[in-house]
Amino acid sequence: LRQNAAQSGRFIRAYLTTFTVIASYLWFFFLRRLFGETWAQSRVDEVHARNARRIERTIVELQGLFIKVGQMLSIMANFLPATLRAGLEGLQDQVPPRPYEEIEARIADELGRPIEQVFARFNTEPLASASLGQVHEAWLMDGTHVAVKVQHRDIDEIVRLDLRTIRRIMAIVAKFVPIQGLDAYHHQIRSMILEELDFVREARNITRIADNFAKQPQVRFPRPIEPYCTRRVMTTTFVEGIKVGDVAALDAHGVDRKALARHIVQVFCQQIFVDGIYHADPHPGNMLVGPGGELILLDFGAVAELSQEMREGIPEFLEAVIRRDTEGIIKALRKMRFLSRRDTVDISERVVEFFHQRFQDEVKLESFNLKDIKLDPQKGIESLIDLRRMNIGLKELSGAFHVPRDFVLLERTLLLLTGVCTQLDPDLNPMDVVRPYLQDFVLGSRDWAQIALEAAKDMGIKALTIPDDLRKYLTRANRGEAEVKVRGLAQAASLVYTGVRQLIYAALAIAAGFAGLELYLAGHAALARYCVYGAAAAGALLAGSLLFTNRG
Repeated sequence: LRQNAAQSGRFIRAYLTTFTVIASYLWFFFLRRLFGETWAQSRVDEVHARNARRIERTIVELQGLFIKVGQMLSIMANFLPATLRAGLEGLQDQVPPRPYEEIEARIADELGRPIEQVFARFNTEPLASASLGQVHEAWLMDGTHVAVKVQHRDIDEIVRLDLRTIRRIMAIVAKFVPIQGLDAYHHQIRSMILEELDFVREARNITRIADNFAKQPQVRFPRPIEPYCTRRVMTTTFVEGIKVGDVAALDAHGVDRKALARHIVQVFCQQIFVDGIYHADPHPGNMLVGPGGELILLDFGAVAELSQEMREGIPEFLEAVIRRDTEGIIKALRKMRFLSRRDTVDISERVVEFFHQRFQDEVKLESFNLKDIKLDPQKGIESLIDLRRMNIGLKELSGAFHVPRDFVLLERTLLLLTGVCTQLDPDLNPMDVVRPYLQDFVLGSRDWAQIALEAAKDMGIKALTIPDDLRKYLTRANRGEAEVKVRGLAQAASLVYTGVRQLIYAALAIAAGFAGLELYLAGHAALARYCVYGAAAAGALLAGSLLFTNRG
């Protein structure tokens, strides 16, 4: 009964925070309609930061899977505003350790014998504790120094319940935020979490990646000891070193941080571009510097592989960019599964052409170099404004494009590596290290000059044939994707959309009112007050929507 009450409390806390955050944004959007865009732009970051604090407090309070999901969302959720995402980046697995008796029983159940028959010595104090499990230092009967990773006993049930709650929360968010692909993100989160819970898979990942570096003594890995590994307990050789994030300790031991940063980039370039399988969670706690200066990689719960489609699509995409071939770019994006549906091909082509033209204006073929490509946040904002003028908003963008799982993990890895290497050597240009690997991966036996020459030939041929716009239309017609637009239909659809939105506001206000009444009668006056605020906000939004609709 007590466990059920605790679970209900987790649900209520999670749902209440979700409702509060949504109500906050609905109220902000209502005020934006009243006071204008200038007022909204001056306050939107404050709203994001306040909601990030609410989410972070709830995640830290609930622990369990929510911490892990919060960490993933802070990196992989490209649809989150930067200020909101930054507020989640501080989440850490600061979880109190479980009692030793629980760990001892877990090991005995998994290995089939008492702990004293397996280990000559076992340190009862954990080296590290996280939401999914904890790590202990031990020695086998033959004296082998080992690290024992033990999964928490109730984590399977917690993961199952938390995943269900997270899915429901995403469904609620999807009703108010017009973003496609939230289901896909849930599946990605679910898949990654379940993979991290399988220690047999993790042991296999360690062996695969370690074998790829067998001839490189400057890269080390803990080796699984198979007789003492199960799905919930993993025993590996013990490795010691200095965390790469401990800059003071690195300097005190005379470690060349510039050389270390280059070495880290080289190691991950081999994994990604040569081996095709890589460590997907390279945060500072998972990398050590050994006594001999060797790089040690830990924790292989998150390991990824580039799919065949991605490996084929990357070179095709870059070659199409240089050839100025919009159709080739779209074909490569579709092969890599960046395009959601074929019925959004018009939006896809317009967006690709827009950014392709920007690329051509800023990067000249005769001086093309990967290190010249830089990201400018201000230009990103300007691009979104220009797209909006083309009647392409965030809703249309999110519906046309989809981020495939293997790219999400690759992006996550590169972001983490960038943070680590910047801390070690702020002056490092990673592209100086990456370029040889990337050129071999993309070009094979060719060079950029050869592709540029082929691009010039293509442009010459196109100049002598039918106009490009006519050719594109005929191609789309041949695919059965040509469209006829009916005037007035968009206005009718807009009225339907507005009506549905007003219905949602009304339902939200009624639901919040009933929830507040139930909580008040149950003695939860503080929680009931939040529901009343939410009902008031939803009612105000409904009234505002009706007012503006009548004016239109």
